[in-house]
Amino acid sequence: MVVFLLLVACLWGIGALTGAPSRARWAMIGVLYVAVLLAVMISPENNPFGGTVGEWALLGGGAALVVAYRFGLSRLRARVEKYAPETPETGPFREAELERYMRHIILRDIGGVGQRKLKEAKVLVVGAGGLGSPVLQYLAASGVGTIGVMDDDVVEASNLQRQVIHTDERLGMPKVFSAEMAMTAQNPFVEVRPYNKRLDESCRELIAEYDLVLDGTDNFATRYLVNRLCVENQTPLIAAAITQWEGQISTYNSDATAPCFQCIFPQQPPADMVLSCSEAGVAAPLPGVLGTMMAMEAIKHITGAGQGLSGRLVIHDALYAETRTISVKKRADCPICGG
Repeated sequence: MVVFLLLVACLWGIGALTGAPSRARWAMIGVLYVAVLLAVMISPENNPFGGTVGEWALLGGGAALVVAYRFGLSRLRARVEKYAPETPETGPFREAELERYMRHIILRDIGGVGQRKLKEAKVLVVGAGGLGSPVLQYLAASGVGTIGVMDDDVVEASNLQRQVIHTDERLGMPKVFSAEMAMTAQNPFVEVRPYNKRLDESCRELIAEYDLVLDGTDNFATRYLVNRLCVENQTPLIAAAITQWEGQISTYNSDATAPCFQCIFPQQPPADMVLSCSEAGVAAPLPGVLGTMMAMEAIKHITGAGQGLSGRLVIHDALYAETRTISVKKRADCPICGG
């Protein structure tokens, strides 16, 4: 096969010197390959190129796969340009962004219009721990234009078992800055706004700046507070919670028909009845499952794709691989959104 490769190099070099287009050069190489294959088939033992018919057929098949892949990739890029809302020069996306979000743009339920909605969206994520890690990673990867992340904790070694956005090199760093580093490394086209603080009453005006809030915190006091602030600002809330092997998630729109978080969970349970992850433990992939579901619901909410979880509560049992959905209703006597 050495002789064949030398001939290929010569043909390619001659084509380059004469200014022949690459397609013409590949065509010449293809003709040479067919000629060599015929020579091997006619005289398998006395051909100057070596190799068996099977080996030459395998070489040709591999080359055909490469050509087919390149052709398919070019067709995919052509479809992206077709479905993009505007051209890269005058539209909202740079050429690098079009290639990055290609799979979203060709997805019927998102398309160029939906991807533009993602770029223009502002999402606040409360909590940069187990649930917040996959949420932040996938929101950034999906191209959500502005992502706020709020947490007052620092990265500890015990976090790394499940909080996959953080690394060993960032131990002791505030989680919001660690998350910011990972997100901007993943996608430099998004804006990350870190808030190194705990959610409190002063965050009412901050929440009003965002289109959507995702709550991945691990304590009931913050969950009730973020729900109340979202209701006051009429900001949709996607909230999830996990413990040991189980988790639950829902979307709380708090409109005329949909319930808020406190409609479903009227009272905070006693502290000794609900153990935290540090007390009860948690399976490492569980927050990844629920956090990814949160990110998926956020993408659907922003783009208008599919059916969201407003009025429905999804409960996932990872230990027995069971997921069930129950209907939830607004309470007229809810102190937050009732009346």
